Amino acid sequence: MKQIEAIIRKSKFDEVKKALHQIEVNFFSYWDVTGVGNEKQGHVYRGISYSTSDIQRRYLSIVVSDEFAERTVETLLDAAYTGNVGDGKIFVSEVVEAYRIRTKESGHAGIN
Repeated sequence: MKQIEAIIRKSKFDEVKKALHQIEVNFFSYWDVTGVGNEKQGHVYRGISYSTSDIQRRYLSIVVSDEFAERTVETLLDAAYTGNVGDGKIFVSEVVEAYRIRTKESGHAGIN
């Protein structure tokens, strides 16, 4: 199993959620987060300067089977993309085991 963690623009969340549901990723957790990025320049909008390093983000945590990880990452890359600085990051790591508390199922059954 893989854990996919994605930090995306808050404004792209609805598109990402819809795209994940279309590929049958129906369960994931998310949080509103703020972080500091590499971009040091601000952007000016209507005469007001905004820092791009402090843009509101959503942090998604998704656990999928090994076979489904690549498709999930590709979906995130497509749905969260704007082409601008600050689109976000995706991290993929191994999950040793997963359990569903209610049924005590483990492994793949524990995440479906």
